Amino acid sequence: MNNLLLLLALQESPPDQGGLFDFNATLPLMALQFLALTIILNLIYYKPLSIILDERDEYIRNSLTAASAALDRANDLTTKYEYDLAESRKKAQDIIKKAQKNAQVIVSGKIQEAQKDADQLLNNTYNQLNVQKEQALQNLEQQIDMLSDQIQLKLLND
Repeated sequence: MNNLLLLLALQESPPDQGGLFDFNATLPLMALQFLALTIILNLIYYKPLSIILDERDEYIRNSLTAASAALDRANDLTTKYEYDLAESRKKAQDIIKKAQKNAQVIVSGKIQEAQKDADQLLNNTYNQLNVQKEQALQNLEQQIDMLSDQIQLKLLND
């Protein structure tokens, strides 16, 4: 087998066969095939692929723009709601303060009214007690007078 390979290697090639480059009719045919393949690949593969990539880029840009607009709107709404919440808290605190002041005024008024009622009741009771005391003293004086008259009669009768 080595001999066969050696024989094939030693054989000389005929001078009419081409060398490294043959400039015959196959070169333009190969160039035409290359151009045809380039045009076919461009029409079938590259143009639809570039259209799809362009549509994808446009979709991504539109999505990013929409997301950015939505984020800006959400930030604006958040700011507005935080401001409204702060205002509502202030109003609620003011309402609570006013209610506490009103409650204090009402309570102090009720306390004063109750104090006046208690003072009046105390005065009425004191006056009634004085009247009853006067009546009791008068009754006692009358009884003392009657007893002294009875004692005097008994003493004089005896």
